[in-house]
Amino acid sequence: MDFTLPGEHRMIRDAVREFCEAEIEPIAQEIEDEHRFPEEIFDALAELDLMGVPVSEAYGGAGADQLAYALVCEELGSVSGSIGLSYAAHTSLGAKPIEAFGTDAQKERWLRPLAKGEHLGAWALTEPGSGSDASDMDTVAEKDGDEYVINGTKQFITNANVAGSVLVKAVTDPGAGYDGISTFIVDPRNDDGFEVTAVWEKMGLNASPTCEIQFDDLRVPEDRLLGEEGEGWEQTKRTLDGGRISIAALSVGLGRGAFEAAREYAREREQFGQPISKFDAIRDKIVSMDRKLERARLLTQKAATMYDAGEDVTRISSLAKLDASEICREIAEDSVQVLGGYGYTEEFSPQRFYRDAKLMEIGEGTSEIQHLVVGRELGL
Repeated sequence: MDFTLPGEHRMIRDAVREFCEAEIEPIAQEIEDEHRFPEEIFDALAELDLMGVPVSEAYGGAGADQLAYALVCEELGSVSGSIGLSYAAHTSLGAKPIEAFGTDAQKERWLRPLAKGEHLGAWALTEPGSGSDASDMDTVAEKDGDEYVINGTKQFITNANVAGSVLVKAVTDPGAGYDGISTFIVDPRNDDGFEVTAVWEKMGLNASPTCEIQFDDLRVPEDRLLGEEGEGWEQTKRTLDGGRISIAALSVGLGRGAFEAAREYAREREQFGQPISKFDAIRDKIVSMDRKLERARLLTQKAATMYDAGEDVTRISSLAKLDASEICREIAEDSVQVLGGYGYTEEFSPQRFYRDAKLMEIGEGTSEIQHLVVGRELGL
């Protein structure tokens, strides 16, 4: 299925797959049941030099490309959606914007520890009153001498309670619309005025913390401004171009995990004297899963390859995210169906993939927003 991958990419994929099978798969259901963020897994990923895969070696990363990063996301997702989600949020949203828009000093201070896995990153955009219209924000950052004072609330923020840095979007010019939004680097462990006010209990992905955070007169020095004032929304759009590729890859991984569980079960489970894989209804369902999975992977890897070539990927990344997220939910649902009653129990993984898959159609822009984005790119 990966015959087009260069050799070094196969090596990365195979190494991560081996790690996932040995270290993550045995605890995947346990950490969900316990709603426990597995710090030890991220420490191990750091030891393998995987926490900064697409970050420059100059700042502690592996210096690999977006395609390699997508392969890592797929492998993590194939065993644990929670670990894959926290990893993707750390990399695409917490680290890459600092590399793309930060000063050398900011990269040294904030990007290096992220890339080396000394702590995790997070990205705070969404607010309680804003969903798909993420630009409609009430969080403000007012200049006061050589500092900014941040007040507001952010919602559904991955990793916020385990992060060492959070990139916060805030309004610096209330009358400027999109051009009045800026980005700030916040240190949740040391900045007074940062509070995690809720960690959500969710339908799935409960080993990946999803938080509400509040800023109460939080002061940051002006060197925590990422880029220039008013550049926050353009930074957001560019960040999401890459972030959607990672969510597409994570979706492919979730779909693959569900597909493999269904295929294995169908080969072993016997009814009427033969494996159920021999019955047309089951065989055709599994074949359809395989077809969808290959399509989503090809589109995702095409988007990653175009990203690495420096091409405009707004349309293709949205298509990849849209297709892969919907496909992974369909595959996971069919996987539960193949296993029947067993598929509905926590003794088998399809129920976990099914619950995890749904967020892929919501996070980093809903499916409906992806249709809007692609439509605009097509001039519609």
